[in-house]
Amino acid sequence: MSSLKFGTSGLRGLVTDLVGWPSYAYASAFFRSVAAANGDCRTVVVGRDLRDSSMDIAATVANAAAANGFKAIDCGALPTPALALEAMRLRACAIMVTGSHIPEDRNGLKFYLPDGEITKADEAAIIGALGKFEIDGRIMEVPASVETEVSKRYLKRYIDAFSSDALSGLRIAVYQQSSVARDLLTELLAALGAKGVPIGWSATFVPIDTEAHRPEDVDFIRNVMAGGEFDALVTTDGDADRPLVADGKGRIVRGDVLGMLTARYLRIETIVVPVTAGSRLVRAGSFRDVIRTKVGSPFVIAGMEHMKQSGRTSIGGFEANGGFLLGSNIIMSGGILCALPTRDAILPILATLAAARSGSMALDCLVSSLDVGETASDRLSNISSERSGALLKQLSMMPAVRQFLAPIGIPTAINQQDGIRIELNGGRTIHFRASGNAPELRCYAEASTAAEAQGLVSWGLAAAAAAIKSA
Repeated sequence: MSSLKFGTSGLRGLVTDLVGWPSYAYASAFFRSVAAANGDCRTVVVGRDLRDSSMDIAATVANAAAANGFKAIDCGALPTPALALEAMRLRACAIMVTGSHIPEDRNGLKFYLPDGEITKADEAAIIGALGKFEIDGRIMEVPASVETEVSKRYLKRYIDAFSSDALSGLRIAVYQQSSVARDLLTELLAALGAKGVPIGWSATFVPIDTEAHRPEDVDFIRNVMAGGEFDALVTTDGDADRPLVADGKGRIVRGDVLGMLTARYLRIETIVVPVTAGSRLVRAGSFRDVIRTKVGSPFVIAGMEHMKQSGRTSIGGFEANGGFLLGSNIIMSGGILCALPTRDAILPILATLAAARSGSMALDCLVSSLDVGETASDRLSNISSERSGALLKQLSMMPAVRQFLAPIGIPTAINQQDGIRIELNGGRTIHFRASGNAPELRCYAEASTAAEAQGLVSWGLAAAAAAIKSA
């Protein structure tokens, strides 16, 4: 049975299930669906991250494009939002070969239409067009034309929007690892007045998950920042749509805090966030509208589009992983920052650092000035969707929830918008959901202190593991 499936953002699965004919078939199905819905679109821009498998899969995608009457433009290794921006500029579609933050033995395809990221309805159309490609066949090899200026245009987007001294005087550690934005980020910081110091370059892929931090990454960041040499540390996940920012003391800033700081810096009025964004944080932002959705950028994008249709003109979205989606044009000190309705890691990095500098505050002081409570999250790996689904079904009824949570508190409300999100006495929450990208059960918690939030997550994962094992 193939591991390939659509998750919170695109198709994901084991590399062994994706290379060769499967990636050709899914790309062909996408091109068929695009041709059926938008016959004028006959160009696709193709990008990739730095995984070992991504270059070959990107070549297969280009071959599929040629076989289906599309012109393929090879944009090389670049951030996913840069590729999406190029697709919008050319009124083309796009395919990004990336597994984002998941381990290197997995990879995926992200699909874009001329207006931005595909919707859940578009995913269904791709699956519907897949049937005739189920059996292996011959792949015609046709090289794509090469485009090398896409990353420069993405860089210019931010240089033109921010003032040239937006980050003046800041000294920033750029944890390069295997991020596709590792060189671009250093260059961009310098263009805005900061001193970006590259560290931690890696020849092998590093799976940076901005919601479930690996202990070795936490230790590395803490050790780098211990000397007091830097004002902050920044990096991204593999394809640069999720940011990671640590303050001068080596403490990683929550992704939803980055999102709120970005929205406030941009003076956005309407925000759309998934249920995993902190409740107290969202209330503290003083936004005109706050819309909550299921987890996944397609749901956030749908929410932003709904608010746009409702007449809102200042719209943004962000996720607990820190990725920011800009739903409307924003006037900034340097110029207009045009809408980019896909998850982006670079904007929240720049906006957060600029907010701290403009307020003459250290980043840790800026974050601590927010009364947003504390959150924590982690995961159980290698938990199939069937096993996690059985647990979530069990917890969907209050009697079972009361019994399950008896050791830690009293449940007062249940939200089943995405998984099971339970409000507890004492203003705490605990939230279980199956990952849409990997065989994992994720647990999120909110509480007044970081220790209490982490304690809820640790207890939740242990209790969930025991329940799954005994089932």
